[in-house]
Amino acid sequence: MKPLRHISFLWSLLPIVVFLALWELIASIWVENQALLPPFSAVLREFSILMGNGILMENLLHSLVRVVIGFVAGSLAGLLMGILMGWKELIHRSLHPVFSLLYPIPALGWLPVFMLWFGIGEILPVAVIFMCSFFPVLYNTETGIRTVNRDLIRAARTLGASDRKVLVTILLPLALPNIFTGLRLESGMAWRVIIAAEMVAIPTGIGALLMRAENLIRMDIVIVCLMVLSIMCFSFERFFLYLERKITGRW
Repeated sequence: MKPLRHISFLWSLLPIVVFLALWELIASIWVENQALLPPFSAVLREFSILMGNGILMENLLHSLVRVVIGFVAGSLAGLLMGILMGWKELIHRSLHPVFSLLYPIPALGWLPVFMLWFGIGEILPVAVIFMCSFFPVLYNTETGIRTVNRDLIRAARTLGASDRKVLVTILLPLALPNIFTGLRLESGMAWRVIIAAEMVAIPTGIGALLMRAENLIRMDIVIVCLMVLSIMCFSFERFFLYLERKITGRW
């Protein structure tokens, strides 16, 4: 089985290799102004320079800290509120109309509000990431709990299970696939949002580095920032996919 897996993995890389080869060929031969479309080899050289002088890692670390703090805080708040709204009908009826009005607002739509409330500082991108993570995790958690077969809950209570036992042993385990879906999707979305927030108002981070490169017409640095963003989005999403399979795969 392992040789087949290796062959499948190598085959999946083929389109990427072909794309990079075409990029290198077209940019090197047919593009007159390589400042607007540098070859892939030039992007790799700039990536090596930025890594060597520490500029890339310094800005990436700023963005990573903001994403982790905002995502963890927003996800925990969304998870807690989703559990309450999915489990208790009174709380659902009281809060669902309010959250239904707020949920359609894009995360970046809160940026002007937070700029007036918090000013330009570290709390601004964290607050935007919090809003980006809170609502999707809340709704996925609530949906997962409310779609659990109620016959299972009634059977557990007939056998003497307390509300806490029902929540821990039935509702949460059966809602985990929905919860992980929300976490996985928003972990990648958090990186897309932080880049936009940093481009608008923050002097450090991958988004700020990208904007400085754009002002200097350094397309090679712009592409490096976009590559780092893509890798971080992919890594976060794959982490939660791995975690989901590790926890729920046996079911």
